[in-house]
Amino acid sequence: MPVELAYPHIDKLPGESARLQRTPRVRVAQIAMDHLAHGWSADEIARQHPCLSLGEVHAALGYYFDHQAEIDAEIEAEWRQVHRGGL
Repeated sequence: MPVELAYPHIDKLPGESARLQRTPRVRVAQIAMDHLAHGWSADEIARQHPCLSLGEVHAALGYYFDHQAEIDAEIEAEWRQVHRGGL
């Protein structure tokens, strides 16, 4: 039987992006992009974004690594939209 994981600090509603519970305007993909684009650690992301707790950043990165294909597809779709002039 599959085990369902809980991610503290993260909300994921069907058909929507995974987001921080306390700050729903912040998506997991945004935090993952800081890690991917800048090579920032969780500590550095939290330092660069003082509105985020270290626990929130770790939870977001954990969610990202457990759902990497989903989040990478979200990042890719956003990248394409930006380069088409959609955002």
